[in-house]
Amino acid sequence: MRLLEGQVALVTGAGGGIGRGIALRFAQEGAAVAVHCRTSSGSAQEVAGRIRDLGGRAVVREADLTDEDACRRLVREAAEWGGGRLTALVNNAGVQPTRALPGMTVADWREVVDTNLSSVFACTQAAAEVMREADQGGSITHIASIEASRPAPDHAHYSASKAAVVMHARSAALEYGPLGIRVNTVSPGLVDREGLADAWPDGVRRWREAAPLGRLGRPEDIGDACVFLASPLASWITGQDLVVDGGVSARPTW
Repeated sequence: MRLLEGQVALVTGAGGGIGRGIALRFAQEGAAVAVHCRTSSGSAQEVAGRIRDLGGRAVVREADLTDEDACRRLVREAAEWGGGRLTALVNNAGVQPTRALPGMTVADWREVVDTNLSSVFACTQAAAEVMREADQGGSITHIASIEASRPAPDHAHYSASKAAVVMHARSAALEYGPLGIRVNTVSPGLVDREGLADAWPDGVRRWREAAPLGRLGRPEDIGDACVFLASPLASWITGQDLVVDGGVSARPTW
């Protein structure tokens, strides 16, 4: 369908996992994609290579998104590569360490919040400035999580950061809407990755039993949701959280 023909997109944390799936789906739908990574340049280059094999345009850019100046530089470089345009940003980069709340330190907390939330703020602000200068509007999508409303043990810092990401998107949608910039979130459930079933067999089994659709998510499932939100099909959608979890959130808790 080439829903994103002519768009220039930046996907953060696109070297693997969900970010890889998002970047590839954007390219398949016609977008030129700036593939961001922090240190996994080899994986990011592989993603960019696959995009080029599809006949698309891609570039790799490295940045530490816990650094505000690096966030702004990344966005500017992506826009310059795109000919002065950036029509879509997907804030996907994040971390998910585990730590019991009673033993969590402020340093533990800040590591997660700076990566998962502060980077979203800085990249969004920078992208909105570029989009305003181009006077063409655009779309910004944050990758949140169903843990924004359904906490898990040892994930207090992660759940709090993702809940804040959802509210940031709603606030940004309110303030950037007059500029034609739409801001939404996608909240994935458990997305499969290599080795997950071996590392967490009980969790994977329980998820499959709980999910009405009976399977884990795939990176491309999240990519599809992001493509939709960046496309003209979502031109009147902003400030919303699109849950992509195979129906787990619909399961009764009693």
